[in-house]
Amino acid sequence: MLHNALIYLCAAIIAVPLAKRLGLGSVLGYLIAGVLIGPYALSLVGDQTDVMHVAEFGVVMMLFLIGLELQPARLWALRRPILGLGGLQVTLTAALLTVITVVVSDLSWKSALAIGLALALSSTAIVLQSMTERGLLKTPAGSNSFSVLLFQDVAIIPILALLPLLSSASGSPEAMTPDANFIARLSAPLRVMVSVATIAAVILAGRFLAAPVFRWLAQTDSREIFTAFALFIVVAITVLMQGVGLSPALGAFVAGVVLADCEYRHEIEVDIEPFKGLLLGLFFITVGASVNFDVLLDKPLLIALAVIGLIALKAAVLMLLALIFKMGVKRGLLFSLALAQGGEFAFVIVSAAGGMNVFTPEVGQTVTVIVALSMLISPLLLAAYEWFFSRAGQNKPEPAADTDIAPTDHVIIAGYGRFGQIVGRLLSAQGYRLTILDHSPGQVELVRRFGNKVYYGDASRSDLLRAAGGDEAAVLIVAVDEPDRAMRIVTTAQKHFPRLKILVRAIDRRHAYQLIAADVAGLRRETFHSALELGVDALKVLGQTEQAAERAGQLFEEHDEKSLRKLAKLWGDDKSYGRAIRKNLDELRRVLQDDAGTTQAEDTEIPVSDKR
Repeated sequence: MLHNALIYLCAAIIAVPLAKRLGLGSVLGYLIAGVLIGPYALSLVGDQTDVMHVAEFGVVMMLFLIGLELQPARLWALRRPILGLGGLQVTLTAALLTVITVVVSDLSWKSALAIGLALALSSTAIVLQSMTERGLLKTPAGSNSFSVLLFQDVAIIPILALLPLLSSASGSPEAMTPDANFIARLSAPLRVMVSVATIAAVILAGRFLAAPVFRWLAQTDSREIFTAFALFIVVAITVLMQGVGLSPALGAFVAGVVLADCEYRHEIEVDIEPFKGLLLGLFFITVGASVNFDVLLDKPLLIALAVIGLIALKAAVLMLLALIFKMGVKRGLLFSLALAQGGEFAFVIVSAAGGMNVFTPEVGQTVTVIVALSMLISPLLLAAYEWFFSRAGQNKPEPAADTDIAPTDHVIIAGYGRFGQIVGRLLSAQGYRLTILDHSPGQVELVRRFGNKVYYGDASRSDLLRAAGGDEAAVLIVAVDEPDRAMRIVTTAQKHFPRLKILVRAIDRRHAYQLIAADVAGLRRETFHSALELGVDALKVLGQTEQAAERAGQLFEEHDEKSLRKLAKLWGDDKSYGRAIRKNLDELRRVLQDDAGTTQAEDTEIPVSDKR
């Protein structure tokens, strides 16, 4: 075990940095490392089946962490792309693949349908990891890709339930193996009832049991026990879901969504993230090592055409759906290339179908190689997309976080870009001592060239905030340019350093609402005042006096600041918020018109008619 662990780690350490320096991403680096150490290249490791079963746990953890980022309301907002986009993708792709398989091979329609369903699914692990490290997951294309993947995770349940009906031995006692999952022995209505009851149990446990236990463990001030319970939740859900024949990834995602409103959400995320990264890396290595080159060398032309055909067909279907759902060509292309590969759930379907005699072991091995090669090619497609749109080379390997940080008793600044630097220069010129943290290696390197002391690290980590002086500092200024990262920093600071006054750069109005709800000491919207000043300049150019234009800007600012607090309470309720927005706009017009009328009546320099 230690020998294999040494080989895995060494391969990853060498291959991943090289792949990222070439702009290919860490996923392709892991896959290449797996191919090199696998039984068909250097033969440093043997059969990867058992290792892959362990590594698939990384996919489960990833879905759990994604669920933590999605409040139920946000998940409900994704229902249209999940059901519409995801449902159409799986249905159309599976149907086309089934027809093509029947036409070009001598397989029966049942075998072809099983293969079509397996190949219709994409790789959750590769897509989400690749898009996350490229900063694309929260773009429209990334959001739609996630919706499709989520539907596919749900679709695995009825697909596995359908396989016994496709078996050539279906209906005979021999078709049911002695160690078959107990839910497979139940009738269809009972299977549905058990599935629904299991999901309901996960939701209820997450809602009413997990948070009190986390609260109790947090009081012990034992971080390793807190981490152990977070891992326990994910492992327990995995065992439960496997026990009733459901997708562990789906169960973990549901649990994550349930805990998304928990006050310990960010702490859980920080604790599980390292385990997820290591296990996902191991999963990608095992996929690379599992490519059976004997099968590839036996039928090279057939497999090459099948891999190219699979990617082309899935990309074409996805691009068609992207145009139907009005994503645009560029976003649609990213969406199509991201999901064009086969997925890890295909291995599960192929294994189950082979055990039920849906098709022969030789067919199963061929399908497995096709899926593995498509997964190997997938990161190259995203790299080609970035290169085509002049985005290649943006991802540089990140250094380790600074640990030797000089603490301050005055001000900590998180984020030292264009916004943070203005604040920092003002405070430094007034004689205040600053400790500056930034999570961008490139920005840290750039600022250090000009003699400024900036430390690399993610300020949402409590240990780094403490090292920066969180216990002694008077003020924390959060000037990062990502709303989610800013909220993580705020949550961490409020939990671990309650006496620290927090001032935050609000990226947009939604972010401002979140900060108001978090009750920070102060916030400033980054574009509000500069946009307002430009609007005042526009009024002057349009012929208003300087005094009238400045007065209009002042009234607008006062009215908007007051309405911001009121509207924050209605955010999330679309109908009430929409009515309040329209009412607020009417009030603003009335305030400005009333003030203009008063000013015009009192103005003796310019006649009212001229002002109009």
